[in-house]
Amino acid sequence: MSMKRVLFCILLFVIGLFGAVPAPGAEPDARAIIARAWDYMRGTTSVSILHMTVHRAEWERKTTIKVWTKGRENSIFRIVSPKKDKGNGTLKLGQDMWTYNPKINRVVKIPPSMMSQSWMGSDFSNNDLSKADSILNDYTHEMAGTKRDGSFTVYEIRSVPRPQAPVVWGMQVLKIREDGVLMAQVFYDEDLEPVKELITKEITDLGGRPFPLKWIMRSMDAESEEDYTQLLYESIEFDTPLRDSLFTLNALKRPMR
Repeated sequence: MSMKRVLFCILLFVIGLFGAVPAPGAEPDARAIIARAWDYMRGTTSVSILHMTVHRAEWERKTTIKVWTKGRENSIFRIVSPKKDKGNGTLKLGQDMWTYNPKINRVVKIPPSMMSQSWMGSDFSNNDLSKADSILNDYTHEMAGTKRDGSFTVYEIRSVPRPQAPVVWGMQVLKIREDGVLMAQVFYDEDLEPVKELITKEITDLGGRPFPLKWIMRSMDAESEEDYTQLLYESIEFDTPLRDSLFTLNALKRPMR
């Protein structure tokens, strides 16, 4: 095979991994950058264990969670500890979400109006924790700027809801590193006042790729700097084969193995 042919094949491989490379001076595609980041965080599938700390000035609560995801839309969360909450679960299929409480053996469907509500009393909403692709489908996106972070370019993207979109946020502003790592996300109300902010920290090799170890969500009207929720990843594996039967109501009700 000629050297020219080899270089062409390498170029096609790179484009397949990261999307088309913009021509010099061309404006990057804001939606494509977000889509890449969402796929980067989830892979085709993912299995992770993370520790959630809801921290307040007077108290804190720790929870360990195991999470499975498949594609951009499907997720299942199971609480591993503490013992009193073990077995509680949340299932998201497309735009639908259910919770399960093993103590009363009951599955409850979460209406769309509750997707923005707190998950387990944390600063993360039901929608936040699953990193649903609503932002791709219900918002339009534009580049707001770029900056350098070490050897990486970081894109700042402004996302505004489409007319009549069933969303609660008046705007979202994201900072995404060129390799797909989400650095920050700010959520605004309908008056375009910031409501809460997600910041990721301690990017390390996790699951075979650079990945933020810590995800910190903080409300803008928090009473003190001590009020926040932190997700700390213990482990994550990407592109592990997962059966479709895992993402069902029957699986949600089955005891954890």
